[in-house]
Amino acid sequence: MHSADGAIDLIHLADRPGTSGHRVSVRVLGRYRPGILTGHDLLDCEIVIVAEESLNASFVVTLFPEDLENWEETLARLEARRFATWLDSGRTPSMRFEPQESGGLVVSVHDGPSTGITVTLPLFVLPPTWAAEQRDLLTQVREAYPCEVAETSPGTYEWRRDRRS
Repeated sequence: MHSADGAIDLIHLADRPGTSGHRVSVRVLGRYRPGILTGHDLLDCEIVIVAEESLNASFVVTLFPEDLENWEETLARLEARRFATWLDSGRTPSMRFEPQESGGLVVSVHDGPSTGITVTLPLFVLPPTWAAEQRDLLTQVREAYPCEVAETSPGTYEWRRDRRS
């Protein structure tokens, strides 16, 4: 999901229209340090939580390529209706996902490294296609921001040969 400001959603979970108006998204804003080997494949992002008119919160996060791999694994756990965490390394805000028997999902974001704040938001009625939609978003992010840097040995980086111009 592309927005007018050029951001791409990596995650977009929302109650069905006409219900609570709750939504959680992770928006990719761009590369962390484009053109610089050690920062090119990192992504500047924000976690956004909205609960109608009562809450609008955002948390800044920088994603590593392995965070996208971890999101794919987290999504597989959620599809199996199992509890999952994501970004729990301690360097960024973390996310917890608790599937509910009703088919909903409770999402918590804990900003341990910065403010210590935890925001928990219930998503009561997810659309039946929510998991496929999240996989599509992940694919779009990977296509827009492919890994273009290779670590050839510890601490040594070079551009991949198939780098886009």
